[in-house]
Amino acid sequence: MMTFCVHTFLNTHHLATPVKQLILAGLLASLTVTSGFAAEPRNLRWDDLVPTVTVGDNPFEALDFRQKNDLAKLYRIEVKDAATASDFEKSQALTIRENLDADGLDPDWYFAQRERLMAEHTRQFNAPNPEVLAQSVRVPGYILPLEMEGAMAVEFLLVPTVGACVHTPPPAANQLIHVSYPKGYPLRGMYDPVWIIGELQAETQIEMVAYSDGQRNVQSSYVMTAFEVEQYK
Repeated sequence: MMTFCVHTFLNTHHLATPVKQLILAGLLASLTVTSGFAAEPRNLRWDDLVPTVTVGDNPFEALDFRQKNDLAKLYRIEVKDAATASDFEKSQALTIRENLDADGLDPDWYFAQRERLMAEHTRQFNAPNPEVLAQSVRVPGYILPLEMEGAMAVEFLLVPTVGACVHTPPPAANQLIHVSYPKGYPLRGMYDPVWIIGELQAETQIEMVAYSDGQRNVQSSYVMTAFEVEQYK
């Protein structure tokens, strides 16, 4: 196709100059696009998959043990168990509020800070990093097979460490990649080290993974249909 384009351009001496310029511009544009597709994939580390999250101050660190315990108890009575709290517990809540108010503390403000900290924590450990999406990347890791065709892994989780999700608690959701590879990759053993090459997409997946002591749902924040899967060297 490129040979045809060049040949066509070189044989346009009979055309007017503006037309020649348009053809040349189109040829250069096609060369630029082709060059973009041929670019080497970007090598990623696992910490590149974690978004940059600005974590604010933790006001609970400045409280003493009694104040933290009072806030936790008050939160349970007024928020978590609000629908089932007994009259005695509601009376306790009033006393706790009076004690905290005497300390110059606003329980409702601390409840709001708790929600903020929880949201920041969730984003740091679950949310994908938009800066690594929809571009050609190369990520190293270990295969935890989910679907096999004979000895070929056609669907698997890519995990950052040996034992992740089976022998140890699962990593954060944004430290797991759900990979589809229809061509299939021949496993040489559990937790085969590989490079995966393709484009990461943000999509939450939940898989049931077998542990040594049972099964557990494991959540991932990234998916990839891999262009290639290569043995790690």
